[in-house]
Amino acid sequence: MSPVNPRWGKTLRKAMVSGAVASVLSTISLAILGKSELDRTAAPVNGPSQWIWGRHAPFKNRFSWQYTVVGYAIHHAASVFWAIFHEKHQEQLDPAAGCDALIVPAIVTTATAYVVDFYVAPKRLSPGFEQRLSKGALLIVYGTFALGLAGGALINRHCSASP
Repeated sequence: MSPVNPRWGKTLRKAMVSGAVASVLSTISLAILGKSELDRTAAPVNGPSQWIWGRHAPFKNRFSWQYTVVGYAIHHAASVFWAIFHEKHQEQLDPAAGCDALIVPAIVTTATAYVVDFYVAPKRLSPGFEQRLSKGALLIVYGTFALGLAGGALINRHCSASP
């Protein structure tokens, strides 16, 4: 068995960074919006745990290892998954390009994730938090996800430019 293609290895390392930034920022948004709209910070974060525990999971309001930690882990893994596409797109761009080269691919990746989440994937594989938050809140969550991807790409760009 041959090792991972070095080019893919670099993409995966970068996706771990941009995916983590996007995951953390969007989870902070979920918690703040959960507190604002539901008076429950954990409720929206519990949503993705429906992948494991079923369609009742998004309606769990309290923090728990079973729902909140699993929900975050699924959200984080999905964030890194989408970050792989984002970083592959970044590789096609001129490294000296400006802010447009950071935000446009992030918006395209996030819009694609949104379409897949809500129009392609089976309902059980949706994020789950859409059952608890308003459409405006979802816009904020996906917006912070895009900003996280762009921020992660900026970190990656800075780190690869450093000697």
